[in-house]
Amino acid sequence: MGYGIKLRVWGNYALFSRPELKVERVTYDVMTPSAARGILDSVYWHPGLTWVVDKIHVLKPLKFENIRRNEVNDKISPQKAMGAAERNDGDGLEIFATESRSQRAALVLKDVEYVIEAHFVCNKNEENSDEKKHYNIALRRMRRGECFKQPCFGTREFSAFFELIEGDVPKSELTGEVDLGYMLYDMEFKNKPDKDGAVVYSNDADPVFFRPKMVDGVIDVAEWYKKEAFR
Repeated sequence: MGYGIKLRVWGNYALFSRPELKVERVTYDVMTPSAARGILDSVYWHPGLTWVVDKIHVLKPLKFENIRRNEVNDKISPQKAMGAAERNDGDGLEIFATESRSQRAALVLKDVEYVIEAHFVCNKNEENSDEKKHYNIALRRMRRGECFKQPCFGTREFSAFFELIEGDVPKSELTGEVDLGYMLYDMEFKNKPDKDGAVVYSNDADPVFFRPKMVDGVIDVAEWYKKEAFR
């Protein structure tokens, strides 16, 4: 296992969308491991490392609220983005929100607070894969509240605030055992090494699901991670 951290995150609202309920957004009961990893990437991302979530502590009781949100129907395709990058211009990357807006209902979480326990592993094919150096940089950024982009709980309008925990994790208000059903763990990208051994990153990915249990507010992701994934 690599160097570990404990990060407390909190916010007013969260929306961890269930993929089986696509049109009207419905959140999972708790934060998914992929959302937790996304928060860590927002604070400190580097191509030479990958964050792995070990535990998710749910500190507050689950509260739900129905809201309506404005969404943009269109999105920019990767092909258009790559073409614009090759041409060094922005042609074809415009989206006019007033012309592509729709209003959708959403069931979201309200007043959320979590602690993410995680560690990172270094990609040995990348340069500058010094674990101690990355660990110190990550700690320094978390202590200062620095981030590459504002972390969010599922969607960008639901901002996540964070602070590093260097002592014991606060005790959860939840008790007992809860079966959370099947939940998205993460997207498994089909990255492959080239003839020289360097990683070739791919946009193709398969969803990986797991069935977590929350015991006294704690979801032990590492326990499942050692077992076979449901695909």
